[in-house]
Amino acid sequence: MGKIETKKEQVKRISQLQVINPKAAGIDVSDTEMMAAYPISPRELEVRAFGCFTTDLHLIAKCFKENGITSIAMESTGVYWIALFLLLQEYGFEVYLVNAKHVKNVTGRKDDESDAEWIQKLHSCGLLRASFQPDNMTRTLRSLVRHRKNLVRTSSTYLNRMQKALELMNIKFHTVISDIDGVTGLRILEAILAGERNPEVLADMRDRRIKASREEIIKSLEGYWTTEHLFELRQCYKLFCEHRSMITECDNQIEQQLIEQIASKNEGVIPDISNVKRKVQNRKHKIPFNLTAYMIEILGVDVTQVFGISEISALTIVSEVGADMSKWKTEHHFTSWLGLAPNTKISGGKIISSRIMKKKHYAGQAFRMAANSLWQSKTPLGDHYRRIKARAGAAKAVVATARKLAIIYYKMVSNKEAFNPQALEDFQQKYKDKKINQLKKKIAKLEAA
Repeated sequence: MGKIETKKEQVKRISQLQVINPKAAGIDVSDTEMMAAYPISPRELEVRAFGCFTTDLHLIAKCFKENGITSIAMESTGVYWIALFLLLQEYGFEVYLVNAKHVKNVTGRKDDESDAEWIQKLHSCGLLRASFQPDNMTRTLRSLVRHRKNLVRTSSTYLNRMQKALELMNIKFHTVISDIDGVTGLRILEAILAGERNPEVLADMRDRRIKASREEIIKSLEGYWTTEHLFELRQCYKLFCEHRSMITECDNQIEQQLIEQIASKNEGVIPDISNVKRKVQNRKHKIPFNLTAYMIEILGVDVTQVFGISEISALTIVSEVGADMSKWKTEHHFTSWLGLAPNTKISGGKIISSRIMKKKHYAGQAFRMAANSLWQSKTPLGDHYRRIKARAGAAKAVVATARKLAIIYYKMVSNKEAFNPQALEDFQQKYKDKKINQLKKKIAKLEAA
């Protein structure tokens, strides 16, 4: 056998720091000013302040063109970078949107000029990596889906205020039915706002599917009707209905955008999707069209077949990451980008930290919510969640299960393979057999004692 080389004997050779892209520029982005640093000669760097209006953004692009700039790096500061980023792309520049943590300034006085200069130096030496940015169609879909999520959240706020107004009048019918935004709840609310106060009349409006008895509903509708709380209830109900109507409009716009994506993918041909069966969805905030069929046409596979991933989750993920998974080399890069992988730090040959970085990531949050829905599931992924939860707690179980869901999603979309739960079931059976063997050995030891 040959000699095994130890770590101390290993030698790693890397090139020294050198300028890779001499025509690189850096921009420090803010709300009121754009500070740009760009080379005007091999030995000179110019730092110039520009305004933030659209005409000023065009001036930045023209200035870069005049000085032969080819690549530009900028920080992802709030939402101020978006307009400049898109405009520079239209001019044909290679634009890097970089994480602000990766371009922290060197020690010394911090100001916009030194920040722009530091970004330019890092970018010219090839030390910056561009953050993932979706294509224009995916960006449009992402904006619509995020807007829908905000509308749903705001409508829920008004729903809570209606419940508070009813509670202040000691009207407790929201405690005997599942929710007041259902068929029965909305009927009774509309009757109350129309002037009806008789509990027996209101109780007769219940739907036949309500499990609560008529007597319980009558008792819950007896209270103290006050003018100020009825006024609050009326205004909150109007705003709730308005937001419900806005959600419907947003759903129609999302459907139109999905159709455009499918048409663009199929060279203008829109296939027939009427025969595609959709996954059973929860009634609350349900998408009114067959979203499963659209997802199959865009991704090539039905990701809603994966345990825990609903139509809403699939739509959120697609709107954030798009349909092209080649932007991430492996599933490990994908889960790291989602914020579902440990940020391991090694120093002195020892792991000093492996905490998961906190990222406000919509796609990662969608995977976490899908994982959290599996806590009572009798599927292999549900068993995986409960096994991790028993050992490390619910928080780590959610992240571990979300990471497994993300890996399954990545492989399905990348390889265009249908979801096959057999591998998960085989692993589940192996785990059960292992536990049975362990228990048998313990029993044998106890009997021998």
